[in-house]
This record gives sequence, structure tokens and C-alpha cells, in this order.
Amino acid sequence: MTVGLVAVTGTSGRVGDAVARALEAVGWTIRGADLAPGPRTAIVGDLRDLRVRRALVHGADLMIHAAALHAPHVGRVADAEFRSVNVDATAALLRDAEAAGVRRVIYISSTSVYGNALVPTDRAVWVDEQLPPQPRDIYDETKLAAEALVAAASMPSVTLRIARCFPEPLPVLATRLLHRAVLLTDVAAAVVNVAAQDTVTGVFNIAGRYPFTRADGVALHDDAAAVIAERAPEVAAEFQARGWPLPKTIDRVYDSGAAMAAFGYQPTEAVLRLLREPRNGEAPTPSP
Repeated sequence: MTVGLVAVTGTSGRVGDAVARALEAVGWTIRGADLAPGPRTAIVGDLRDLRVRRALVHGADLMIHAAALHAPHVGRVADAEFRSVNVDATAALLRDAEAAGVRRVIYISSTSVYGNALVPTDRAVWVDEQLPPQPRDIYDETKLAAEALVAAASMPSVTLRIARCFPEPLPVLATRLLHRAVLLTDVAAAVVNVAAQDTVTGVFNIAGRYPFTRADGVALHDDAAAVIAERAPEVAAEFQARGWPLPKTIDRVYDSGAAMAAFGYQPTEAVLRLLREPRNGEAPTPSP
């Protein structure tokens, strides 16, 4: 798809703003919508409002839907509100986008939809798109329901299940980036790649570049530190230099191989980048 007008929901949030900035940088015209004001939010309002939805999608070539209630809202927001925001508003938005002639949809989902399937038994779980989701809470349920709506829409669509990407203490984040977290810049780059390729459809994991293979599953479960020392000695050395223990066990590894093959997604070596290129003593910011 050549660049044009892209309607982006959630542009005042971390993921939506990063995606909008990255698309803008390659020539897309951004029209953003969010409940809260933001530098790339042209329309401030609730997506459950017909006027907001129609103003957002009018004349748009592409729609990227990133707005949602997220995992931190579980237990603080009623389940009915989750369904209203994450499912009902998505259904209405898809109908209005179709009526407005939007040609393609990219939906920002989460690897959280795998839910209870992420719990290991005797080995680390290898998480690719063939792993059946087992939602464990209202967030997982509503994100998976929204994925189904997007897949059933008349417009071609891509769903990106993005890995963990919110700020955490540096030692925790460094460990997460070994197997289950992703940098925000990588998420934005993935969306830019998908937006540029009309023929790509389907569901894809968007995670980091990790040093493990599926065959490492048992060893990662039993003695992750030894596997890290073998597979990623530079990372092990960086941990040792800081006095941080390597994890004793790793419960899962996200696999972005399908996204790499389908649209050229190329995640960075995030752990070494995090540890070797601090910004005024702080880590580069990852995505949700």
C-alpha cells in the first residue's frame, strides 16, 4: 500500500503514539483518536460515540486499532466495561471503517491472549501462532474476541500480538527481554512494515530477538542460567558485571519467526542495547 491517510486509535497512549510517529516518519498522514489529548490525537472522544468513529475513518486508506482497556485495568474496571470498550467498540469501528471505504485494518493485540497456555509443565513453552490461546481473564477474553471480529471483517486485516513492553526495573526488564518482552521501537517498526505490504494478512507475534531455540525448552526450564551462558555469553557477562543473577528458570519463549518471514520484521538485540546504551542512566523504553 502506498502511503496515504491512516486512522489510528489510541494515539495518546504509548503504543499508539509510537506507531503514529513511525508511520508519520515514512510519509503517512495521521489522524488519531483517543479519550485523552495528545500531540497526534486530532479527535478527542470515546470510540463508542458514532460521531467520533465516523470522523476518524472518513477518507482513511488504512486503520490501525490500538486503543483498549489493558491488563492493568483488570480488577479495577468492570467486566462489562471491558466488553464494551474492547469488543463492542471494535465491532462498531469495523462497521464504520468498512462503510467509509477503509481498505485495510491492523489490529494491535497482545501475547497475553495465550493465557493459561503460557504455564509450563516440564519445559519452557514455545509460543508461536500455532499455540492455541487459553484466556485467563477478562482482558485476554476481550482481546481474543476483538481478534475474531477483525479476522471476520470484509476488509483484509493483520493482527499483531505484541509481547510485554512496559517499563520495569532494569534487572527485571533485561531478563524479560531475553525471552518475552519487546522494545517499543520494534513494535512500531513492525507496524510500518505491515502497512507497506498490501498482501500480508493473518495473525503474528511481535516479540524480541532471543538466543534460544525450541529444542532448548527442557534446559531453559531446568537450568536457564546455563543455557544463557552458552547461547548468549555477552549477556551473561553483562549480568555478572552488574552483580545480577541470571534467571534459574524461563517459563516461555515468544517466537516472531512468522512475522520475520511474512513481512520482514527484524527485532533488535534488545538486551545488549538496553545494557550498553543507557540514556542518562535509564533504559530505552520498551512497548505494552
